[in-house]
Order: sequence, then structure tokens, then C-alpha cells
Amino acid sequence: MGGKSLHLKQLWGRLPDWIHLPASVALPFGTFNKVLREEANRKTCERYERLLARVNEEPNVLQELRKTVMELVEPDDLSVALREVMGKAGLLQPRNPGRAWECIKSVWASKWNDGAYWNRKARGIPHENLLMAVLVQEVVPAEYAYIIHTVHPFSGNKEEVYAEVVLGLGETLAGNSPGRALSCTCHKGSGDIRLLAYPSKSIGLYGGGLIFRSDSNAEDLAGYAGAGLYSSFSLDPPEEVHLNYTDEPLVQDKAFRR
Repeated sequence: MGGKSLHLKQLWGRLPDWIHLPASVALPFGTFNKVLREEANRKTCERYERLLARVNEEPNVLQELRKTVMELVEPDDLSVALREVMGKAGLLQPRNPGRAWECIKSVWASKWNDGAYWNRKARGIPHENLLMAVLVQEVVPAEYAYIIHTVHPFSGNKEEVYAEVVLGLGETLAGNSPGRALSCTCHKGSGDIRLLAYPSKSIGLYGGGLIFRSDSNAEDLAGYAGAGLYSSFSLDPPEEVHLNYTDEPLVQDKAFRR
């Protein structure tokens, strides 16, 4: 269960001092299937497999699949192991373990989001090939969050990076909430920046604590960008702030923006 956290700790030693990596641990691929086959979940497993046999031809069972995942009972050894690795990683223990388990199940259930289902169908990706890990991570109380593509994702130009920036936490960006992020390209050789869009997202998310992030193997499939199709859940829901860009330096201050 601590495999990914070990990898991140090893990575930490190679990062510059000014980059601070949030503490994290992971429930790896295969954890869901192991929990599903626990004796305490036998009836839930049987119902899940019946629905699974129908889902290719009957997408109307998606809601029932999500509901079935949410009925899973947490094995005692999973709870103990998760608390142990979280302690070793320096993560605060959830005040409400029951809420943490709800977040984990919600991430697993997001495999059966309508958008994710139809996206896999359109790309010819078998549903059984999509595996879901859960990354349990410290939330950085960010003023700004961003995603940078080291190859332009639309043009395929390897000489440009493509970046998107939002106010507050990155869930409004990764989760594709309404509105635009500030987006730009930057030429790797010259450093020339081309502004493509000003930010227009109406809501910013602010907060800290723990987040349970979807981490599917679709993020690593060649030619397929699965990010944003699956859901992540904060232990303590972040504060939603209505944004006002009239005095926002990202919009008004050219030097700051650059």
C-alpha cells in the first residue's frame, strides 16, 4: 500500500530545495478488487459482477454500479494498514475515518461516471482495462494552481510548452469546472510567451487538509488523456469563493503574469 509513497520519497532527494512535495501515500491498483472479494462484501460483489456483465450493452446501469461500490464494507486490515503508512509519511490522521472511507469508495465509483464510460467506449478501451488507484495527499493551500504540458497537447509541437493557471486549488482545472483557465504557450528555446486566454472561472476553491485523488492507469496510456474524467474528493470540502478579476494581478499586471 505504501509503494507509491516510497517512490515519492525517493524522488524527493532529487528535487531542488525550492520545490516542496506534499506528503502522500497510495492505495495501489488491485486494492479495489481485493476489497470487493472480501467475505464481508460477498453479496455486494455478486451484485457488482451482475451489473458489470450488463454494462457494455446497458449504460443505464451506471448509476447502480456507482451505488454498489459505495456499499462496500472497509476491511479492518485495510484501515489499520492505511493509518500506519499515513503516519510514516507524516500525514495527519483523519478525524473522521468513516468520511475517509467514503472518499476512497467515491474515487473507485468514479470509474463509472457517465463521461468516463462514454469516453472509454469511444476510444475502444475495455472497461476492465481501466484500473483505479487512490492517492491520499496533503492539500497545499494554494493561491494559484497550474498544469503544464511539456509538449503542446493540441498541435503536438515539441518546441512549446502549454500551460493553464487558475486561482485557488487545482480541482477547478483538473475537474474541468465551468469557465476558462488562463492559458498560454511558451517556446522552449526563445522563452517567447503567447497568451491564449484570460481566466474566466467564476469559482475558486480554497482550503487544506487531505484529498483522495483518482489515479487511474488511463493517465499513462499512449495517445489517451484520461485526466479529468475521474473524480477526486477532499476530506474537508474546500471553501468556494466567487472570483472577481477586476483587481487580480494575473489579469491586470503584465509583469506578474509573465
